[in-house]
Amino acid sequence: MTPTALFASPSLSRVSPAPAVRAPESLGRSGSSGFAFPARLQGLSLHLRPPAMAAAAGGGGGNGSTIAPEDSTALSRVGEVERVTKETNVHVKINLDGTGVADCSTGIPFLDHMLDQLASHGLFDVYVKAKGDTHIDDHHSNEDIALAIGTALLEALGDRKGINRFGHFTAPLDEAAVEVILDLSGRPHLSCGLSIPTERVGTYDTQLVEHFFQSLVNTSGMTLHIRQLAGTNSHHIIEATFKAFARALRQATEYDLRRRGTVPSSKGVLSRS
Repeated sequence: MTPTALFASPSLSRVSPAPAVRAPESLGRSGSSGFAFPARLQGLSLHLRPPAMAAAAGGGGGNGSTIAPEDSTALSRVGEVERVTKETNVHVKINLDGTGVADCSTGIPFLDHMLDQLASHGLFDVYVKAKGDTHIDDHHSNEDIALAIGTALLEALGDRKGINRFGHFTAPLDEAAVEVILDLSGRPHLSCGLSIPTERVGTYDTQLVEHFFQSLVNTSGMTLHIRQLAGTNSHHIIEATFKAFARALRQATEYDLRRRGTVPSSKGVLSRS
């Protein structure tokens, strides 16, 4: 049974159940796999879905958050970017109010697996298609995918009105445990305290984990702290990191009902520095 979201009406002293809301529209055009494939963009492009009035919905987004009343305008927050260089061609689309659907083909199998964790545990819809010079190594593709995801997050968040802003989650995976703390502050910063014992997981260079998050932080304007609490298995440590990051990001992007659509900052603005 799905819990009923509660909201406090400003004209009433009691708390009433929020009415049900329709699930957000799928991304782009539907393919036979059931996942919606977005139309291809030309050049570097950022796109936000036209906002739907929250008053018409009156309920919650697909990630379980409660839409902030009155001042909230975006029912489904979507960011899309295509990044094309001489080294890579990357197309990313992310829906913060999704249901956890992933369609990721990066040319790096282990990274595909990690992006699946981001979608599943963050309840984001994540579409990533990438081609790159992986015959050299995975570095350029890993970096440009993270840069594109960060840019898509930046666009999907918009002015960040009504969100929690902060996220904090610790995820275990067998013997491994990783803590993630983040702030959607507009100020990029990464502190990464991972100690991954092997140089590779499959064909994936484990040095690229920190570089992935540094690249994502740079374009999204996020403060991110990652701390390994335990772990001896490289796969477990990295996967716990992505799971903790997904849950912390979900928490930070969800709406805080009590803010009533205001910016969560004493300055009154949260923007990319």
